[in-house]
Amino acid sequence: MSFHTIEAAPARINRSELAVPGSQPQLFEKASRSSADVIFLDLEDAVAPDDKEQARKNVIEALNDLDWGQKSMSVRINGLDTHYMYRDVVDVVEQAGNRLDLMMIPKVGTAADVYALDMLVTQIEVAKAYKTRIGFEHIIETALGMQNVAEIAAASKRNESLHFGVADYAASTRARTTNIGGANPDYSVLTDSDPDNGDRTIHWGDMWHYPLARMVVAARSNGLRPVDGPFGDFSDPDGYRAAAKRAAVLGCEGKWAIHPSQIDLANDVMSPSPEDVERARRILMAMEDAANAGKGAVSLDGRLIDYASIRQAEVLVQKADQIAMLEAG
Repeated sequence: MSFHTIEAAPARINRSELAVPGSQPQLFEKASRSSADVIFLDLEDAVAPDDKEQARKNVIEALNDLDWGQKSMSVRINGLDTHYMYRDVVDVVEQAGNRLDLMMIPKVGTAADVYALDMLVTQIEVAKAYKTRIGFEHIIETALGMQNVAEIAAASKRNESLHFGVADYAASTRARTTNIGGANPDYSVLTDSDPDNGDRTIHWGDMWHYPLARMVVAARSNGLRPVDGPFGDFSDPDGYRAAAKRAAVLGCEGKWAIHPSQIDLANDVMSPSPEDVERARRILMAMEDAANAGKGAVSLDGRLIDYASIRQAEVLVQKADQIAMLEAG
């Protein structure tokens, strides 16, 4: 291990993150009763320009008046390149900052963007004498943001998570797709001809593998949670589940839900299975026995396990225990 110690962000269950438009307050109460781990009330893309001011008022009222249970609450502000942003930050944090856990920042491009918001939020928190610190969620959804993702991840002690915004990222990189997440049949390879019948087989690839994997590395190397963004076709649960599984395999802790039907899918995929938890507990017991016997490694079920296995098992068991506590209320 490096001498440099990675400081982990505050522990927070982040399997599913439900997007709720700030301009549709009729959806707030239903969202509060959902099984989403995190809810972000959206002031940005889901709100038309003429509705921005009223949406901001709706969000402040909802944060103050609704019972959101044990959910982590976030607000997605408008981008730093808009004139809506400063009022989003000032009004929401001043009027409802003590009810806010996180602030979601779209289209983060440089570490300086994070610094600017950190300064503003810090001043408001000090002036209002808030007891807790609002965390930052950064959406990496531009070529500039992906280029600077490592610096963005390290830019503030408020940072808690990085999110992959696939739709705007595709537009920023001029990717030839109009889907929001999911696969693209043009991102594929063709096998050589079969010598017997001349047939060739198409193998689809994952066009989002590189940016998502790069974001995961930046997040984990700074103690942050990597979260996969939206999957646009909410009529395709199988496609959503496949995308979530891919993200989980790469190291993501959660995925957005842009429709309530996607919440339970995310929670299921992003939760460790009972079988995995049981094996992790057995690994910890086996390694404890090995340590007592003066051994650094031991076999379990025909496989070698060592101290690296302990770290993996501890992470999995810790997450399972957090989920159990959350679901127990």
